[in-house]
Amino acid sequence: MSSLVPKAQMAFCLYSQPNSPPLLLRVSPKYTTRPILINSSSRSLQLRAVAAESAMANSVRVAAAQMTSINDLAANFATCSRLVKEAAAAGAKMLCFPENFSYVGAKDGDSLKIAEPLDGTIMKGYCSLARESSIWLSLGGFQEKGFDDAHLRNTHVLIDDAGNIRSTYSKMFLFDVDVPGGTSYKESSFTEAGKKIVAVDSPVGRLGLTVCYDLRFPEIYQQLRFNHEAQVLLIPAAFTKVTGQAHWEILLRARAIETQCYVIAAAQAGNHNEKRESYGDTLIIDPWGTVVGRLLDRLSTGITVADIDFSLIDSVRAKMPISKHQKPDEFWKSASL
Repeated sequence: MSSLVPKAQMAFCLYSQPNSPPLLLRVSPKYTTRPILINSSSRSLQLRAVAAESAMANSVRVAAAQMTSINDLAANFATCSRLVKEAAAAGAKMLCFPENFSYVGAKDGDSLKIAEPLDGTIMKGYCSLARESSIWLSLGGFQEKGFDDAHLRNTHVLIDDAGNIRSTYSKMFLFDVDVPGGTSYKESSFTEAGKKIVAVDSPVGRLGLTVCYDLRFPEIYQQLRFNHEAQVLLIPAAFTKVTGQAHWEILLRARAIETQCYVIAAAQAGNHNEKRESYGDTLIIDPWGTVVGRLLDRLSTGITVADIDFSLIDSVRAKMPISKHQKPDEFWKSASL
């Protein structure tokens, strides 16, 4: 079974300050060599070096962003614009942003006030970013205007490298939870739940679109893999600090292992305001459950990059053919203890 375990293909990019040089962590393919930290004042040289490593056959490079969104649309857009340029320079074909990438309100009702339709000025700006850098963007958790002024949709938007919206998914499972420590959330009070599973083809594989709290419901990922043929699961999120510490990585690796898909989980990180803090720890995980992309600092703003290896997907699925071992729905209806 050890033949299933892939060699490491990791390159972690950290850009914690807008004007500081990048910090790059390379990991040896054999896991036995200690990581080497390289600090350089030449950002473009670093990024070109990272991009050159994506020449592996039958693979494509992706990036996942981490940020701390605030209640300032322009400031968040500026951060996203910088990260898009860095991902494109690193050779990524797609960059995934976290939930609420464009805005995090400081008080109840703020998100409703800025919610827009998909053809509004906010999304047009992000479409321009994709077009200018010729990169696909996964924009998780956009505040899309709902059926009335009291509701919005938590919408995952996929934009192609020409700046066109290719697909959208509205968050299906809403975060109505009492978090340990005394904080309560009631997302359903202002959010309209989605009702459709979405999978879409892209240059980085067949994508399954989800958002944050969906992660706790494995059935949606089973549907995406076995009924919609997903190869890569996108899980943009803004996990709380408490739930993230307890469950974030465990849940993500479980979803990757049980579906034999890559998982790209872009995360919000740090303090958005006095009342809200996100866990961070943006991850890219391969179909064997191995973390292949992670920022050096769990709370920093930056990107991590990794290669989607389609031959690895095929190999894991062929050697452990769980799709052939599944039981039909009729079996479970008739099964008894």
